[in-house]
Amino acid sequence: MSFLSNFTASFPGERPPFIPPYSQFNLHSLPPISSRPTIRISPPFQDTFRVSQIGVGRSSRYSRKRSACMTLINERLGRDRDIADPSSILAYELVQGKLVKWSSMVVLNRSIPEPPTAVLLHGILGSRKNWGSFVRRLALEFPTWQFVLVDLRCHGDSASIKKRGPHTVASTALDVLKLIAQLRITPRVLIGHSFGGKVVLSMVEQAAKPLPRPVRAWVLDATPGKVRAGQDGEDHPRKLISFLRKLPKEVSSKRDIVNALIQEGFSKDVAQWVVTNLRPTGAASSSSSSFSWVFDLEGISEMYESYEETNLWKVVENLPRGVHVNFLKAERSLHRWALEDLQRIHAAEESAADEGGGVEMHVLEDAGHWVHADNPDGLFRILSFSFKGVKA
Repeated sequence: MSFLSNFTASFPGERPPFIPPYSQFNLHSLPPISSRPTIRISPPFQDTFRVSQIGVGRSSRYSRKRSACMTLINERLGRDRDIADPSSILAYELVQGKLVKWSSMVVLNRSIPEPPTAVLLHGILGSRKNWGSFVRRLALEFPTWQFVLVDLRCHGDSASIKKRGPHTVASTALDVLKLIAQLRITPRVLIGHSFGGKVVLSMVEQAAKPLPRPVRAWVLDATPGKVRAGQDGEDHPRKLISFLRKLPKEVSSKRDIVNALIQEGFSKDVAQWVVTNLRPTGAASSSSSSFSWVFDLEGISEMYESYEETNLWKVVENLPRGVHVNFLKAERSLHRWALEDLQRIHAAEESAADEGGGVEMHVLEDAGHWVHADNPDGLFRILSFSFKGVKA
C-alpha cells in the first residue's frame, strides 16, 4: 500500500498540465496529475506503502494563466484566473493499495490504467487524520483502489492556507472540486462524515451533470436539510465551538483543556478528541512546552452556521443520472433524525431508481455520531460493497 502526502517538498519549474475549459470538466474526465513528487520509504511501513511529500501552502504557483477546469453551476470564478498547484488549494494525503501501479511518474504511459479513487471528508473540528487507520484498512482489503484524505478549509493543515469567505458548505465543496481537478483524479466514491456529508452533496450539485460513470456518495450521520441537535447535555458542536473560542490560542497543557471541557459538560471522548488539534509550538528541542490550535475557529464557526442552514434536499430528490447516494444513520446519533427525514429519503429511493440514480438508507448499529471510531467493523462492512467489483 502506498501513501502519498502533500507536505514538505514543492515542485517549482514544472510545466503546468493542460486543463480543459469549463464546459468539458466533470468528476470523471480528468487525466492523472503530471507533477512529480519525491518518493521515499517511510521506515515503519516499508513493507506496505511508500510516502511522497508535496509542499503545503508554500509551494510556488504555476507561472501560466490557465482556465479553471470545472463545469459548475456557479461560474463566478471566471475563466482566466491563476489556479494554484494542489498543495496550495487544500492539504491532502493519497493512500494507494499495493496493486496500484499508477503514479505521477508514469502519467504518460497510457497502458497503465488509472485506479478507481475514493475521496473522504471529515466533519467540523476534525481533520483528514480522523480517517487514517480506517482508510489503511480499506487499502489493504481493496488493493486496486486509491483514497484521497482531505483537510477541509480552516481545518488541520489546510488552516494555514488562507481562504476567502464566505466559509460555507458550498465554498468548501468547491475547494475539494478544485483539488481533485488539479490532481486529475477520477473519484468513483465520495464519503463525507457529518459536515463532510453535506459537502459531498454540494459537490454532486456543483459538478457537471449527468456524470458519465456511476458515482457512489456516502453521507454519514447527516441529513440533507435541517440540523436537529441532540438532547441537552450532549456534545453539541455549536456549544463546543463557542467554548473553544473563549480559550487562549496558546495553552500550556492538553490535560488542562481536557479537564476544562469535561467540567463544561462535554464527554471525555470528545474532550480527548478535541485536543488532537493542539500542536507543540517552538522547536522540538525546547525545554518549555506549549501548544497552539491548528484550526481557524472563526472560519469554522461560520462553516457550522452554514451546515445548519444549508438545505440540499433538492439534490437528493433530483439526482443526476449515475449518482447513487447512501445515507448512514448512527444508532445512537448525536443528531435527531426526524420521521420526516426518513420518509423523504424513502420517497427519494423510489424516484431516483426511476431516473437512473439511486438513494439508500443504512443504520449503523452500536455507534454514536463518531461512526468510524465507535463501530469501525460495522462501518467497514457497510461501505465495502462500494469498492467491490470495480476495475481500474
